[in-house]
Amino acid sequence: MKVSRFDGGPNIYNRIYSVWYRHVRVYTKNLISNGLPPFLEPLLFLAGIGIGLGKYITQMNGVPYILFLASGLLVTSSMFTASFECTYGTYIRMEFDKVYDGILGAPISVYNLIIGEILWAGTKGLFFSFAVLCVIWIFGIISYPLSILAPLVGFLTGVIFSVAALLITSFVKNINQFNFFFTGFLSPMFFFSGVVFPVENLPKFTRPIVELVPLTHSVRLVRAFCIGGNWDIILLWDVCYMVLFISIVGYFAIIRLKKRMIK
Repeated sequence: MKVSRFDGGPNIYNRIYSVWYRHVRVYTKNLISNGLPPFLEPLLFLAGIGIGLGKYITQMNGVPYILFLASGLLVTSSMFTASFECTYGTYIRMEFDKVYDGILGAPISVYNLIIGEILWAGTKGLFFSFAVLCVIWIFGIISYPLSILAPLVGFLTGVIFSVAALLITSFVKNINQFNFFFTGFLSPMFFFSGVVFPVENLPKFTRPIVELVPLTHSVRLVRAFCIGGNWDIILLWDVCYMVLFISIVGYFAIIRLKKRMIK
């Protein structure tokens, strides 16, 4: 009988948790510098765009424009932090710091390692969404009771973009190549997924493309929690899309990264 090197060791949940906890410890070592910006960034954006542009656009889809914009920022913050974490962060840990070599020397498989990475990126997405929510609560922009659940959508958004970022990382040979991902994929998504204006305002021929990108579904789902009155059957499609995206893209990301980590 073949004996696994993990027999008698920690169970799978403890192995995944240990990877997640390692990232938590590293992140909280510089808690002020890491934890303060998520609360300040939405203030700057809402002041520069929401308040300034709000003087000219008072309503959007029947709600105050500042509320329309703020609800979208809950998931864009999650998108960007998870994408940075699983592109630059993962690449540096893998290629420069050789952190993964040490982790894989313990009774932890590549699958445990990458799932731990994904869950950590999702946790950062939840934290960043919660930070934005706190800011817009304080200023009275959002008052809908179910908005307390919005960070859960932030967690899902973080997981979605972590698996996408990990798949990109599995192809990248030079750290500068991530510029194409952020400039060519994430930045256009920020503007054309319903964050700044409704996707219904886009030309009809672009709507199928908009429905294929993940941020559209996160924005629509988080607005249902933040604004209310938007509960529709299409939200079920949004949830299904998220689950399918995470499952399919995550599978290929893990397979490709396993080949890269174990040579």
